[in-house]
Amino acid sequence: MKIVCFGELMLRLAPNGYYRFFQNDQMQATFGGGEANVAVSLANYGMESTYVTKLPKHAIGQAAVDSLRYFGVDTSKIVRGGDRVGIYFLEKGASQRGSVCIYDRAHSAISEASASDFDWDAIFEGADWFHFTGITPALGKNVAAICLDACKAAKAKGVKISCDLNYRGKLWTREEARAAMTELCKYVDVCISNEEDAKDVFGIEAENTDIYGGKLNHEGYKSVAKQLADTFGFEKVAITLRSSISASDNDWAGMLFDGENYCFSKSYHLHIVDRVGGGDSFGAGLIYALMNGKDTQSAIEFAVAASALKHSIEGDYNRVSVSEVEKLAGGDGSGRVQR
Repeated sequence: MKIVCFGELMLRLAPNGYYRFFQNDQMQATFGGGEANVAVSLANYGMESTYVTKLPKHAIGQAAVDSLRYFGVDTSKIVRGGDRVGIYFLEKGASQRGSVCIYDRAHSAISEASASDFDWDAIFEGADWFHFTGITPALGKNVAAICLDACKAAKAKGVKISCDLNYRGKLWTREEARAAMTELCKYVDVCISNEEDAKDVFGIEAENTDIYGGKLNHEGYKSVAKQLADTFGFEKVAITLRSSISASDNDWAGMLFDGENYCFSKSYHLHIVDRVGGGDSFGAGLIYALMNGKDTQSAIEFAVAASALKHSIEGDYNRVSVSEVEKLAGGDGSGRVQR
């Protein structure tokens, strides 16, 4: 089974450990990005995973490509050209100090791509699933148009489409997001959201919920999922449920609505090593579970367990196997040494 992911792969520069920016003179250089993180997870699960983007031909662009190849992601559909790789700077938070993310991605190769760069009919040949996020169309009207071309081509070939709403206020306004995502979501089969994105993008809000005080109302999330499904005809709506106790400690769970059933996962208390990519690992776990025939309850348990494990791993990519996820989803979260 083949999955195609489309988005921006970025260079991540981060101080060592929990240092603040330039507390010392070193930065860790890795790569990541919403859809790329999904592609890597799926490759780690043994799926045929293809990643599509545009990257420069120079050494940094090649290093970005190589970071995907390392995990077995198919990079043959990546377009080479443009002048720069987008960058983001990450200062990891701890305790009551939140993380800080600063973007330097203007004029990146993918943000200046044109529709003629991508032959979607060829890209989707033999594909079963297409995944993108709301970050990609936010890169510019040209990229939003490319996303729409991709969705139309995928739908014409009978490819399932998933989208993580992933609203980023630093990239576009709520009004711009609503206009673009309303059009794109007409083609989406599986919608992934969280307690903030549905409100920011579509004005759909869970009642009686305080994400900062740790109060989550399950009935409110059922309403959000039902409204999203009714509005766009989604087959399934997945919602991640995060209670932020501090930057270091969160409670984490999820819900999956399949048109009839509302299934909630078990809740995990996370002591966070690195939360970037947590939502992407959830999306990848959900895609894997659904493509492999898991029922609604099993699918949400797998997705949430996959994401819980990601919070323990440095970097954007979720470096876990199916067996590790299934072990946690099955109830073994002791963290005991494996000998």
